[in-house]
Amino acid sequence: SEAQRYFGDGRIYAERLVELPRHIEVQVLGDGKGNVVHLFERECSIQRRYQKIVEESPAPNLPGKLRDEICAAAVRLAAAAKYKNAGTIEFILGADGEFYFLEMNTRLQVEHPVTELVVGIDLVEAQLRIASGEGLPVKQQDLKQTGWAIECRINAEEPEKDFRPATGKIGLLRVPAGEGVRFDSGIVQGQAVTPAFDSMLAKLIAHGATRDEAARRLEHALAALTLLGVPTNIDYLARIMRNKEFLAGKLHTGFLAQEAERLAAAELSPD
Repeated sequence: SEAQRYFGDGRIYAERLVELPRHIEVQVLGDGKGNVVHLFERECSIQRRYQKIVEESPAPNLPGKLRDEICAAAVRLAAAAKYKNAGTIEFILGADGEFYFLEMNTRLQVEHPVTELVVGIDLVEAQLRIASGEGLPVKQQDLKQTGWAIECRINAEEPEKDFRPATGKIGLLRVPAGEGVRFDSGIVQGQAVTPAFDSMLAKLIAHGATRDEAARRLEHALAALTLLGVPTNIDYLARIMRNKEFLAGKLHTGFLAQEAERLAAAELSPD
């Protein structure tokens, strides 16, 4: 069907094979007149069922020259479209350093808090100011990344059962706090979790001076987060934060499948 739609001929459809692909996206702001700034990149390669569950900024193990090229490509694309708003341009990055345009999301992404924490810009405020005609709220030369931020999506699902969505009623909710910890959600204690909505319940984000510090803070925050009444991926996310390959920044979109055995929950002893 894709071949028919793209080429008018459904007999064959070929795509380039990208080995160990990484999902890199760039946050942009445009004023609708061709003026665009980027707020650097996010790494979104930790995915299940092609849906992100861990995102971070900056992207680990990304050479500075390649980072600049990816961000510049995003700016050129948005400027050519005279884009107006906050938006995200997504790329696939191959192990050979080649990157390819994937899509543009003309909205704020779920993972926008990691950009806010490392850049110090309120993206919701920025897009409202742009919409009101104030233009871009910041110049490119004034933007820089400070520290590291990592976000986990807290989902009502069962990782040990192929991430099967779960339902229930939130019987107890205790939210972690502390330096560099942010919890974004729309849930409350006593709320029913039904199959009528996406399984994401909340986002837990940690910011630190380094990636290791952000990962440690996030692991501790996950341990302090109590959400009872519905199965969640909280423990699974904590295992990701402790995973050696993750801590080394060796990421790609097949990471969870590659690390499945090491990320599996330990079986409880009958003793």
